[in-house]
Amino acid sequence: MKLIASISTVAVALCLSGAAFADDLTTPGDAKSLGFSAARLARIAPWYDARFESFPPSDGLLPGAVVAIARGGKIAYLQAIGFQDRAKTVPMKTNSIFWIASMTKPVTSVAAMMLVDDGKLELDASVSRYLPELGTMQVATIDRGTGKPRLDPPKRPMTVRDLLRHTSGLIDAELYFAYPERGLSDPTAEFGIRLIHTLYGWKAVFRRDKTLADFVSSLGGLPLAHQPGEVHEYGWSADVLGRVVEVASGQPLDQFMQSRVFAPLHMVDTGFYVPKDKLDRLVDSPMPERPPIWDVTTSAKLFSGGGGLVSTAPDYLRFAQMLLNDGELDGVRVLSPQAVKALTTPALAPDVRIFGGDEVGGRAGTSFGLGFGIRTNPIYSWIPGSVGSFSWAGFWGTYFWIDPAEKLIGIQMVQATPGSKGRGAVMYAGINHLTYGALTIPQPPASSAPPVAPASVSPEALADYVGTYDFGYSVSSRDRQGLADGKNGWLGIESFVAMEPEGLRINKPTSGAPATRAGAMAGDLITQLDDTPLKGLTLAEVLARLRGPAGTTIRIKIVREGQDHATDLSVVRTVRRANAVQLQVRVEQGKLVAEAVGAWPILEFEKGKAMPLVATSSNEFTVDDEDHTRIAFVRDAAGKVSGLILNSGPWEQKAAMMASELIH
Repeated sequence: MKLIASISTVAVALCLSGAAFADDLTTPGDAKSLGFSAARLARIAPWYDARFESFPPSDGLLPGAVVAIARGGKIAYLQAIGFQDRAKTVPMKTNSIFWIASMTKPVTSVAAMMLVDDGKLELDASVSRYLPELGTMQVATIDRGTGKPRLDPPKRPMTVRDLLRHTSGLIDAELYFAYPERGLSDPTAEFGIRLIHTLYGWKAVFRRDKTLADFVSSLGGLPLAHQPGEVHEYGWSADVLGRVVEVASGQPLDQFMQSRVFAPLHMVDTGFYVPKDKLDRLVDSPMPERPPIWDVTTSAKLFSGGGGLVSTAPDYLRFAQMLLNDGELDGVRVLSPQAVKALTTPALAPDVRIFGGDEVGGRAGTSFGLGFGIRTNPIYSWIPGSVGSFSWAGFWGTYFWIDPAEKLIGIQMVQATPGSKGRGAVMYAGINHLTYGALTIPQPPASSAPPVAPASVSPEALADYVGTYDFGYSVSSRDRQGLADGKNGWLGIESFVAMEPEGLRINKPTSGAPATRAGAMAGDLITQLDDTPLKGLTLAEVLARLRGPAGTTIRIKIVREGQDHATDLSVVRTVRRANAVQLQVRVEQGKLVAEAVGAWPILEFEKGKAMPLVATSSNEFTVDDEDHTRIAFVRDAAGKVSGLILNSGPWEQKAAMMASELIH
């Protein structure tokens, strides 16, 4: 049977591999042939509808979306949901046009790498070779005693590679306020950082009636916020890169992108503004009015390489498929395979500090390449997917990801106000979990062996299996996201922390969580965990030490401002129930049933839908569903039921039984 399953797996893989060379991105194909359950894909639209109902435009969420999912070069799902206007009078269309904001950055990165392929641009060349006006920029260093910035010369020049990976030292005035959790505990130094951001807001000329050349010239008299190469801080690097593309190519950015990217890829609705004959397809702003800088209804002089593009789900799907195909689409080569690999390979060294947001860094399980966030550690990732998946999102909620291992692309087009409840309700987790949860289990060829007869199990034995089983955060057998490795304990400080030279700074502990109940507070510096000093460790190493099985105790030594002695805390890890994938098994009318009770469905198991389990032996059961799901219960050394396995074998999913007193 293992051999048969392996042959089946290889056949599916070959089918998907071949499909990449015969892309059909015009109409949705057969979901089942692409490895999806059509019934489970059908969960997507109701999920969005529920959020549009719960978070109306007054909560910052426009009541409509377009979702596209492709696998193996073919569309598995393309759906327009809701409305494209705030008044709910114009139904959303699959080719409705969205401002994609920072989803522009990957396109600008591709444009730059095309010039690298052409021999017109060098990744490790100084930016000043192309933009001399930036050659004299100094670095602002904050004096932690006075909070005043001083100007130091850069240790090395800012390079084109720095622009691509946001390690240039250039920042964005607006993003400081979007990401206040920067890991600084010294309020004096914090004031100095704020001052630099404010200076960028005052002096940088970033307006639609000015050109990229004008914008770059205005940056020349400003200081860099960091030494080049030392800090990843998301900001204006991609806009400066857009100007580099203009200089290296000899063309305005809009013309270069049109001739070298959009036209070859047949991206017919992508550009820096929406022409008059297409305005009826432009999706409304989630705010009553568009900010003037992002009024995409008229042409502008400023071609923002960081956030200026409008596009559609079908257009961006073609761009993404080109990347998944190593730079080629429909027989047209846009980019070399070497360039695609450089774009999508982690480019941040372990000693690079990361400022701003939760999309990149050890606590998010991601690194950054040359224009894309890249999934590196599934244990800490917010979302499912294969290691090596790459993605990015836009300011108003547009989002895409590409999973090379599964040959899968997902695109979410929504418009939601940054920082709003509505945006938080639709970003990242939903579309990823629902997509991976819709992947089916490859089935071996039909066997001539007779079906297994149902077995008889006593009521006492059935009672042993009753309980809640935790899969961590993973809905898919392709992934091991979250804490499904036995170390499912949670302290409540993991999400908002930052490494400092002497230890781990707690920025925002979760109220009511184990650590806060034990006495941990915002601003505390953790210097030791279980007698191990944290000095010199990386954030990933420290996060790994925080993890452990639920019910175990960890000793934490903290230093608190205003106290002249360290404090020792003992914290008992508990299971965090929120957003987990869980299955509840119970007895109803003398029979065993199972129902999903976590935040996400798993396989055919859903909330409010008790699935009967048919015994095939004393500890093995089956479900009459699309995947012919098999459940095997697991016992510990003492003979007590400790977990279960769905579909034992290459596509198995393991869960641990949860002790009720450990559930937070």
